[in-house]
Amino acid sequence: MRFRNKVAVITGGNSGIGLATARAFVREGAQVALLGRSETTLEQARRELGGATLTVRGDVRRLPDLERLFSETTRALGKIDILVANAGVARFAPLETLSEELFDEVSGVNFKGAFFTVQRALPHLRDGSAVVLVGTADAERQGRPMTSIYSASKAAVRALARSMSAELMPRRIRVNVLSPGMTDTPIITRSGGLPGATPEEIAQAITATIPMRRRGRPEEMASAILFLCSDEASYFIGAELTPDGGLTQIVV
Repeated sequence: MRFRNKVAVITGGNSGIGLATARAFVREGAQVALLGRSETTLEQARRELGGATLTVRGDVRRLPDLERLFSETTRALGKIDILVANAGVARFAPLETLSEELFDEVSGVNFKGAFFTVQRALPHLRDGSAVVLVGTADAERQGRPMTSIYSASKAAVRALARSMSAELMPRRIRVNVLSPGMTDTPIITRSGGLPGATPEEIAQAITATIPMRRRGRPEEMASAILFLCSDEASYFIGAELTPDGGLTQIVV
């Protein structure tokens, strides 16, 4: 097992890509700590993954919650080998009606949350550890109407991986980005803000533009994350993997 005796922390680990990644790490021998906002889904994840799994209820926008996550993890499981900053939200609105509240929510979770997840983890990370930030496939490549804050927040995540990697080189901490295309996760049904369309209608419209004509599966994204965290990816630093069904690479 590739991650035997390793400690992995996953934010947003109670559903979607985060939970699929937690399952994969457990199968590969890792001990896992999860942060999420829902006590119910955290408890469901803990029962599924096994009693050794640590779950912490919290919000990545709140620095005390992050500090509690990392202190509880190191106290219960030891120093951290792997960090997956997966927590994210998708909210959309026309430029002229986008509110400050929506701006703060999206940028707070996707950008601020990713930044401070890594920053607050640093005292608890082993030298030579692996960090994966979760972005999105087309944020910095294509402009879509009504996605300005979401796309900007995810493009910021891509930039963080480069600058953080440069700064953490002396500790041999590798920071890379997984930028998935549309994936079948609960975030699809929780997304909102576009007038006149349901989240599922939006998802179907985007799916129609994917060359493979299907959405990704959380398990496919989890496999890519495990690769980035493994010794097989030891020469990846500040890099990006984009499993997106060909969306950003192929025109059909």
